[in-house]
Amino acid sequence: MKFTQMAKANEIERDWIVVDATDKVFGRIITEVATLLRGKHKPSYTPNVDCGDNVIIINASKAKFTGAKLEDKNYYTHSGYFGSTKTHKMSDMLENNPEKLYKLATRGMLPKTKLGKTMLKKLKVYAGSEHPHTAQIKG
Repeated sequence: MKFTQMAKANEIERDWIVVDATDKVFGRIITEVATLLRGKHKPSYTPNVDCGDNVIIINASKAKFTGAKLEDKNYYTHSGYFGSTKTHKMSDMLENNPEKLYKLATRGMLPKTKLGKTMLKKLKVYAGSEHPHTAQIKG
């Protein structure tokens, strides 16, 4: 009789993967990153264990957007007080804080649990081509 191999948290090996966003479509980058963070590309994938890799996105501000999303799409924040809803255009977020834009988009594709929060912590986003994680990356 064969049993399915379940991954355990202490047996998982995490790699560091660098994704260059230059001239790539934003949504395609995010789906690729969400798959890497969850660990679905590994044969030892287990849904209830965080078995994904650490992902670094460089050149985040150079991604392409299809359609009129940059002008039309809005992100909303609310502090909980009456009348405190704020609107942020996608184009402004890409200029001012691309890290937040990528994290918000990736968060929507991860589980809405504590597991999803720990997966999102393994995502590092940088607007330029420089990042401080060169020591972790092999070869």
